[in-house]
Amino acid sequence: MQSYNKDDTKEEYVRVLDYLPYGHPSDTRPVYQKRPVIQAIGEEHLSLLEIVPKKGKKGDPYDRLYVGRGLRDVVDYVKRRISYNDLTNAAKMELLNVIEEIVKDNEGKFIEFFNKSDSITPRFHHLEIIPGIGKKLMWKIIEERNKSPFTSFKDIEARVTTLYHPEKLIARRIEEEIREDNIKYRTFVKPFVKQTEFKKS
Repeated sequence: MQSYNKDDTKEEYVRVLDYLPYGHPSDTRPVYQKRPVIQAIGEEHLSLLEIVPKKGKKGDPYDRLYVGRGLRDVVDYVKRRISYNDLTNAAKMELLNVIEEIVKDNEGKFIEFFNKSDSITPRFHHLEIIPGIGKKLMWKIIEERNKSPFTSFKDIEARVTTLYHPEKLIARRIEEEIREDNIKYRTFVKPFVKQTEFKKS
């Protein structure tokens, strides 16, 4: 579904997963050298990011922060992209719920997936990557979207009556793609590649 290039992980807005006032636990520097960090997930590319807030600023889980170019209220700079394993336990616990909020707030983008996804192989359809969608549900979704495109998650639920909370199913798939390095048929999240810290900007 997606094609990636080197700029694809640039985010404009993120949602906070955890705030670490004394820096990341893996940072072995003396306390006086550490700065607070925020762990967050981007809204557009769903990248996990570590962010350094401005002095005196913090972020609480679910907060929406601007990290793009221009004046920022809370964020000093984006430090680096991180992997699922870099997340704190608290961030991991919040991740699925925060993803679900992003999915609901960007409903049109994910409704397009239900309306336009096609076969990956002759025997496997893109819809089947979503947890809980097997052949029977897949064919019902295709039958309904051929009549007319879906307009919302509620519309999907009303017309495909055995498909409950599609936004939750999408969120679960996104979490899987973030969590699993070797997942097959990656669709929503670019694979993590370890990198050096971003330059302050």
